[in-house]
Parts: sequence; C-alpha cells; structure tokens
Amino acid sequence: MAHQSLSFEGVECAEQVNRITTTLMLIDGVESVEVGRHGAEVEGRVRRDALIKAVKALALSINVT
Repeated sequence: MAHQSLSFEGVECAEQVNRITTTLMLIDGVESVEVGRHGAEVEGRVRRDALIKAVKALALSINVT
C-alpha cells in the first residue's frame, strides 16, 4: 500500500479539516486518511495528483502541495 503526504496552507477551522477528510476518504483506492490543519497522510492505491485535485475542487481557498 502506498503512502502519500499532502501539505496545506490556509486551513482555518475544524469544518475545513472535516470536509477535506470526507473528500479524501471518498476517493476510490484510499484506505485511510489522517488530516490536520497543516497536511494529510493518506494510505492506499491512489495517485497524488488525484488527491490534490479532489482537495482543490472543494474551493476552500487553501494551498495544497
């Protein structure tokens, strides 16, 4: 199982963390996710660019790398 790390800038509240967590968990191939204000750790068979695209699609005005 692959491990991916994402970094966030601009996450300001628990609601945003919860939305990011839910979005990442719904991606096909994701086994587990740990999300905080500064980033996420994702386990599963999923491409990094798919994770970044999903978070950006939330339009939360945050930077994802």
